[in-house]
Amino acid sequence: MAKVFDCITDELQQFIAKQHMFFVATAPLSAAGHVNLSPKGLDSFRILSPNRVAYLDLTGSGNETSAHLHENGRITFMFCAFQGKPLILRLYGKGQTILSTSPAWEVLLSHFSDMPGIRQLVVADIDRVQTSCGSGVPLYDYQAQRQALLKWAETKGPDGLQQYHQQKNLISIDGLPTPLGMEG
Repeated sequence: MAKVFDCITDELQQFIAKQHMFFVATAPLSAAGHVNLSPKGLDSFRILSPNRVAYLDLTGSGNETSAHLHENGRITFMFCAFQGKPLILRLYGKGQTILSTSPAWEVLLSHFSDMPGIRQLVVADIDRVQTSCGSGVPLYDYQAQRQALLKWAETKGPDGLQQYHQQKNLISIDGLPTPLGMEG
């Protein structure tokens, strides 16, 4: 049975802290556009307040979330219990991409551990918190976080990452611009 909350309660904050991964969903306004759903890990999610969250966005092959947020701000986060008592938690809100050129960058970045490949931060103001049973989610045993993305970014180095951003992260698959493509 679904329950709706006005904020991320202490109990839900504890649930989030125990999860090794989360999912981020965004979509363009166009009905012909593609919905994006991305899994995230690597200790990259932070609760800034009961109605504000952020995650450290590492360089990836696309930048759909950033393009969608720039266009319309809609974002949903989902956490699933893969161990213990079943639960699904969704956080609905309005988000924005924060780049290293933003005055808010240093303060927000201080909430995270330093990792190679940081592309941007995503910050969202949460207006709906909803849980559901999660009884259909399978049980999994956690082994470890994958290190391949971090090693890849370390090997690329700052200049290589900048080139990669210019080649792969400036527009969405639907042709929407990302804030990275608007810098300068």
